[in-house]
Amino acid sequence: MRILRTPDDRFADLPGFPYEPRYAEVGDGLRMAYVEAGPAGGEPVVLLHGEPSWSFLYRHVMAELAAAGLRAIAPDLIGFGRSDKPADLADHTYARHVEWTRALLLDALGLDGMTVVGQDWGGLIGLRVAAEHPERVARIVAANTGLPTGDIPMPEVWHRFRNAVLKAPVLDVGRLVQAGCASELPKEVRAAYDAPFPDESYKAGPRAMPGLVPIAPGDPAAPANRAAWQVLTTLDRPVLVAFSDGDPITGGMAPILRKSLRGAAGLRHPVIKGAGHFLQEDAGPELGRQIALFVTST
Repeated sequence: MRILRTPDDRFADLPGFPYEPRYAEVGDGLRMAYVEAGPAGGEPVVLLHGEPSWSFLYRHVMAELAAAGLRAIAPDLIGFGRSDKPADLADHTYARHVEWTRALLLDALGLDGMTVVGQDWGGLIGLRVAAEHPERVARIVAANTGLPTGDIPMPEVWHRFRNAVLKAPVLDVGRLVQAGCASELPKEVRAAYDAPFPDESYKAGPRAMPGLVPIAPGDPAAPANRAAWQVLTTLDRPVLVAFSDGDPITGGMAPILRKSLRGAAGLRHPVIKGAGHFLQEDAGPELGRQIALFVTST
């Protein structure tokens, strides 16, 4: 596996993101990065980002969780942020991303009683980790995400996004994040999303992820996702479904998750107003407050 590592100076002067990076080995010769906020003894809340962002996405959420006395932990998925970047598309598989994340959270950090928060690919990975290791999970938050098995067609807007990412000669990561927001991002924020990728050779992760989503029943990841659904529909851990009101990609999953997951029954599930797919950017403080209230009240 050919591995690239983004130079540290690419991450200088990040707006509103003062957290010092930490690192752990997760197998395959890879180093995975994460940041923390809040008291070390607080209940752990794991914040998993999606495509093509990184932990910077959660900066406003982290501040709210830390203020509530919780230990916010935001990893960078392999191929993103400060984490190592396998340079070939074939190095990225759904199963590998689940295992790399599991290795960080359970082996390296030894987390127990954690609340798993997942948005976009963070949910596709986080829901799998939660279903496969429920003994280490206290709660789940699903935010603009899902767990596709290939048995239900994906919306047309998602197919357009997938094709654009795979075929673009130059992948403009900052523009992709902006396209998923309802608000206008300052230029320094867009630059922060571009920071992990000095040139196109570093972008195998963002290019690969759309092609790893199961879109047909025979997809390699479909059986594991179906097995995860079987666990999640009977698991008695509290589940918060916190979707925005303006996400054309995953919005249809909100009622399915609320109805299907046992842990979601009887809870109040907020709709985050005025936000797009990246609700952490459009309404990060509100999302953070909703997560903090959920953790402290369940």
